[in-house]
Amino acid sequence: MLYIAHNVIIPDCEIEISAIRAQGAGGQNVNKVSSAIHLRFDIAASSLPEEFKERLAKLNDQRITKEGVVIIKAQEFRSQDKNRGEALRRLKELVQSIAVLPAVRRATKPTRSSQKKRLESKVRRGVVKTMRGRVVE
Repeated sequence: MLYIAHNVIIPDCEIEISAIRAQGAGGQNVNKVSSAIHLRFDIAASSLPEEFKERLAKLNDQRITKEGVVIIKAQEFRSQDKNRGEALRRLKELVQSIAVLPAVRRATKPTRSSQKKRLESKVRRGVVKTMRGRVVE
């Protein structure tokens, strides 16, 4: 089970994990041992709340396919167990990122005093700049 929030849980049966061979340098070990982890999570078939599914689907992330499947490949460590933990951590981080709604921005109007201060500072600055001009005798 992957705990996302106080009332949101992803059961293990919804997460498909398979071991694959890691890429890159590693000598004989990389050719023999399947230490990398390939995690697949189908958003539409999951038990996540509908608003979570919608926000995940709209998320512009390269790990989410057009079909709505999250694919995470973890091959950072030499141990399969550590890579499995890393892949699950990344999935949890991804789902938690959409769990929190961004605050709604409300347009505000500057106060009268702030407008006055702004105009006065502009006038002062203009006076300073005119003093830099050529001296006329």
